[in-house]
Amino acid sequence: MFTLPLSSGGTIKIAPSKIVALGLNYVEHIKESGSVNVQNFTDEIPDEPVLFPKTVNVLIPPEAPIVLPAMLADYDFAEPRTDYEGELAIIIKDRIKDIDEADALSHVLGFTCFNDVSQRNLQRSDKSGWYRGKSLDTFGPIGPQVVTPEDIGDPQNLHIQTRLNGRVVQDSNTRHMLFDIPRIIAFIARNFTMEPGDIIITGTPAGVGPIQPGDVVEVEIEKIGVLKNPVIAEETT
Repeated sequence: MFTLPLSSGGTIKIAPSKIVALGLNYVEHIKESGSVNVQNFTDEIPDEPVLFPKTVNVLIPPEAPIVLPAMLADYDFAEPRTDYEGELAIIIKDRIKDIDEADALSHVLGFTCFNDVSQRNLQRSDKSGWYRGKSLDTFGPIGPQVVTPEDIGDPQNLHIQTRLNGRVVQDSNTRHMLFDIPRIIAFIARNFTMEPGDIIITGTPAGVGPIQPGDVVEVEIEKIGVLKNPVIAEETT
């Protein structure tokens, strides 16, 4: 895939076997359910983490373009909408299954920024739910570096902000997560064996919105840096 710098020195190869994502993990984002308007996104507070997959073909490094696929035009959606979603990502250090919450952070290699780009029309219309709309090529920018647990401090108290063309559109803190990071990791590892390098993305705060060709999206998380990606339309021949 590609490499990112490590805060402790050297680089890390971004090549997970899987990406496990959380939905509905910030109350203010849950309140946006009406405007987002996709299947199974309601204003009900979940009792346990809401999981969905993103496939590894989504991953792109900082500065690489988010490509809006040409095939979307075939559907003739009345109001086409693809959204940015700024999130904190966790990269797993070792093989884990059925771990205790108290031990969860010891299995973290590092933290980084992630943009969970989401095609809303497909999320609304696909009978299988969110799978395809979350997993189109380039729909997972990640970076700009991976910060180790030793360097991050408290990952449950990090300022997170998304900017669209320089304008702040999301502004929150990881302390507002419904399910904290140890619970997320332990819950996922109860369901799936996590392998070294696997990625968990922890949900987005309020303020999601559409992107268009020509836009530039920046996701900034305290102590990590700025993940910046332009948006383009796929070229057709």
